[in-house]
Amino acid sequence: MIRSVVQGCGAYLPERVLTNAELAKTVDTSDAWIQQRTGIRQRHIAADGELTSHLAVKAAQRALDRAAVKGSDLDLIVLATATPDLTFPATATRVQAALGMTRGAAFDVQAVCAGFIYGLSVADSMIKSGLASTALVIGAETFSRILDWNDRGTCVLFGDGAGAIVLKAEHGEGTSHDRGILAHALHSDGRQHDILYVDGGPSSTRTTGLLRMEGKEVFKHAVVNMAAVVGEVLEKAGLTAADIDWLVPHQANKRIIDGTGRKLGLPPERVVVTVDKHANTSAASIPLALEVAVSDGRIKRGDLLLLEGIGGGLAWGASLVRW
Repeated sequence: MIRSVVQGCGAYLPERVLTNAELAKTVDTSDAWIQQRTGIRQRHIAADGELTSHLAVKAAQRALDRAAVKGSDLDLIVLATATPDLTFPATATRVQAALGMTRGAAFDVQAVCAGFIYGLSVADSMIKSGLASTALVIGAETFSRILDWNDRGTCVLFGDGAGAIVLKAEHGEGTSHDRGILAHALHSDGRQHDILYVDGGPSSTRTTGLLRMEGKEVFKHAVVNMAAVVGEVLEKAGLTAADIDWLVPHQANKRIIDGTGRKLGLPPERVVVTVDKHANTSAASIPLALEVAVSDGRIKRGDLLLLEGIGGGLAWGASLVRW
């Protein structure tokens, strides 16, 4: 059978670093308060004029270089973002032009913090169906542009960044030992819309709006839904938690990450954590964490990775990938 095999990954973070101590000068918070509740120490903030597409292109080019693939070789780009450059066209088309891709299709998907998992599943499905053979999946965000910087409950949580992976179609045996993407599980629950949303949009307010969140409610749903979706995706692949080599979770909150790891019986050293340095970069957080663990040599060929995340919608999902 056809498998979508990862050929390379890349990431990009804006130069500006905003620490908790700096934030404490403008809002009623402290470094200790933020670290105790979230594990975050700092975040990166895009420069004036630095757009989501700029971050995406830099991450994508690094992924292409590591995969030894040219932009002209691509026939699919799926860009996960909740902070596009413009209402339309898709930010992915700007990335397409910048990379020199002239065939196939480029489009955005929007599932907020679960966006990279959704984008990965879309690209995997298109590769398996024969609609694409070489794909680029990107998560890129400039969440700093939709934050209320007077709201200490939200502005301390998020940052900007981008991560990308290159996928190629390869033949596999159809077993869980194949390299590539093995299974996905996706869910959403629109009844929970109002616990995490942006209070603006073209059709409703004709403005961009700002992020609003009921943190305790989001935390509660995250703990329950992540446990369920992890079990579901493992069952689909005929695997168990004992088979997982690395958990690469959405980087929203250190307590949620630790809780997921404990439920899986994974020791902390098998869980990739970057929330302390990157904060929550929404759709970019999983590929950013993935790139860190690949670059430092932790993740090796043949390792089984569990990727999972939850975000506004609510939308959540998980993917199993054999590296």
